[in-house]
Amino acid sequence: MLLARLSRRGLFQGLATLAFCEAAFADEAAAISFDGLYKSFGVLGFQFSDRATSLRGQEVRMLGYMAPPLKPESHFFVLTREPLAICPFCQSDADWPVDIVVVFMKAVTPMVSAGQKVAVSGRLEIGSAIDAETGFVSQIRLVDASFHVA
Repeated sequence: MLLARLSRRGLFQGLATLAFCEAAFADEAAAISFDGLYKSFGVLGFQFSDRATSLRGQEVRMLGYMAPPLKPESHFFVLTREPLAICPFCQSDADWPVDIVVVFMKAVTPMVSAGQKVAVSGRLEIGSAIDAETGFVSQIRLVDASFHVA
């Protein structure tokens, strides 16, 4: 009975709405967690996960904590799984957390308190790289990124 009441105009309006919703969801970045970055990690090295490899070059979003920054405004920060009380750059590499992602912002941005969870979106890059400006080496990066307090 419901189909009999559906007009051609209603059908086209419904299909247009569905197409609009599908396009909106298609533009949304894929979520990836710290657990989803590596397949294995240990003394013999690491392997990126199949998911991370498949998302290389794509827009992704992650949740985490901003490590205490080197300065109050910057074009990059380190995203960590857990909040850190001290600047990771000021410690030995033995204290460096395994679960980190370097985030390069689109522009110089004011940083937030290290205890606040942030949602970050950016293009995923994996593989060893050295930042020309800072000299920092990273394995996983989000570039052209933005964030907001989660």
